[in-house]
Amino acid sequence: MMSSKKKLEEYISRLESHIPKQELTNPKVSKASVGWHIDHSLKVINNVCLAVQSSDPNTYEKNITFLGKFLLTLGKLPRGKAKAPKHVMPPEMIEKNALVKQTEQAKKNIETINLLPQNAYFKHPIFGNINKKRVTRFLEIHTNHHLNIIKDILR
Repeated sequence: MMSSKKKLEEYISRLESHIPKQELTNPKVSKASVGWHIDHSLKVINNVCLAVQSSDPNTYEKNITFLGKFLLTLGKLPRGKAKAPKHVMPPEMIEKNALVKQTEQAKKNIETINLLPQNAYFKHPIFGNINKKRVTRFLEIHTNHHLNIIKDILR
């Protein structure tokens, strides 16, 4: 079985492979373009990695919600149920070079996760605190969710 880190690396490469199709849309699938889903996914990976890196493991509290545990176990996120927080919302104009830069950053950032203390964490608005053990799994599920939407847009 492939590790979550390997899967996440593969997913980042798949996001990258869709950059040339960033302008494409399919309103039946999503109001957002392929580029929006790529940008959002990369912003989530990069912001989560930075939050985990700068967290204070001594302040970690195990407060993951039932929904968080359930969805991380299920490995799927429901479509159209959540709204992205402002700081991970793509800009009005998504530029190709910005996507390329964020991709490079994401590749570097995921390399840091394993080096962090056990209780390094980030606060998820719905799931509660997600510590190092679950961070890669969360990012894998979230990225795959958006890759599936991209696949449906391109269909």
